[in-house]
Amino acid sequence: MVDTIVQFRNVSKRYGKSSDVVKGLNIDIDRGEFLTFLGPSGSGKTTCLMMLAGFQSPTSGDIFMNNQLLNHVPPYRRNIGVVFQSYALFPHLNVYQNLAFPLRHHRFPRAEIAGMVREALDMVELGALSDRLPSQLSGGQQQRVALARALVYKPDLVLLDEPLSALDKNLRQQMQLEIKRLHKTLGMTFVFVTHDQDEALTLSDRIVVFDKGEVQQVGSPRQIYSEPGNEFVAGFVGDNNMFWGHVLSSENSSCLVRLGEGIVVRARCEASIAPGTRVRFVVRPESLQVAKEVGPHNIFEVTVNELVYLGDHIRMTGKLDADRSVLVKLPAIDQEISPIGRQLKLSCREEDCFAFQPIG
Repeated sequence: MVDTIVQFRNVSKRYGKSSDVVKGLNIDIDRGEFLTFLGPSGSGKTTCLMMLAGFQSPTSGDIFMNNQLLNHVPPYRRNIGVVFQSYALFPHLNVYQNLAFPLRHHRFPRAEIAGMVREALDMVELGALSDRLPSQLSGGQQQRVALARALVYKPDLVLLDEPLSALDKNLRQQMQLEIKRLHKTLGMTFVFVTHDQDEALTLSDRIVVFDKGEVQQVGSPRQIYSEPGNEFVAGFVGDNNMFWGHVLSSENSSCLVRLGEGIVVRARCEASIAPGTRVRFVVRPESLQVAKEVGPHNIFEVTVNELVYLGDHIRMTGKLDADRSVLVKLPAIDQEISPIGRQLKLSCREEDCFAFQPIG
């Protein structure tokens, strides 16, 4: 049986007379899961995190944690750890003092504080640096201190607001693995905010995709990537080829779409989609392959325009016609590189193709 720790019920947030930045949010967060709020800047994901932390209040709707209504509970009484994008370490306090501060604020016995701080620092492998000031630490070390401070009093929930955005690529990847390890070891509930799709796919048990204050899709990383719920999710998460077309016919969740002269594809679609409907056809670059057999549908004849060898795969751009190009990712192993200018026939399976009606 699923144990829910947080519930958002019809939560909306508005600033002044502007339109809602969060609209009618309904989400359940399971105890012990790693849930990521993913979306572009201004999509409402950070606002949701700040309302959960208690730094902002909903305009309407309710937020519950452990079956307690949180709307009017101050942040310091929510038993929630928060890791900010800017780290928010006290510059005049050393590492030990930064971690001890929230423990004293929560009125832990003085005799227990030293042991709790040592335990938290050991978790992030910084026990030897307890007497250093934040200015004497690298960016990655400061991030570890911020993470340890959020974990030190063993909160019910840990919120992370784009905590890795200031780090370089290699360090960012290291910290992703560190955060994932800590989550698995501690079994706490983590809610993570990011606009980085790769980060979300790497870390999460489930992902909530936001756009314009609304949830577009909730699912596992595999579901979000392989079974996008609409055109926005398909376009935001990962590379995609997208073409306009019109539905010729549909049956159940399968439809026939004409993309242009001589190009007819079969794709997954909504069951109720009507013939003549304008749709956006979507197929990922890795779902296209050099056609071994040529059938009536899902065949693209392209002219090779660009080839880039990337070790494990070849990134190819092919011209479909004067106005449209196709991006293809072909496995490099046993893959014969076609010369630029050569014509190729590409194919894709129906189950890897989607036809979405435009949003709005």
